[in-house]
Amino acid sequence: MLILTRRPGESVHLGDTIKITVLSVKGKQVKIGLEVPEDIPVYREELYLKVKQQNLMAMEALDQDLLAAASLWPKEPKK
Repeated sequence: MLILTRRPGESVHLGDTIKITVLSVKGKQVKIGLEVPEDIPVYREELYLKVKQQNLMAMEALDQDLLAAASLWPKEPKK
């Protein structure tokens, strides 16, 4: 993990397209501003982890559904 010290009004650039600016600091809370291209999704960590978990659960259910459907598929009679 890279750790940087920034004061309010100072920024960090990630590549050419992402800019993070410290807007204010109050006690333990830091307000940041993000300039990110529209095609890059931005999530708070707790939401990102929840979405990631739900996607994994959906993929597992899909696999189980496919296996169940395959077991119901009629087998071709042997000639």
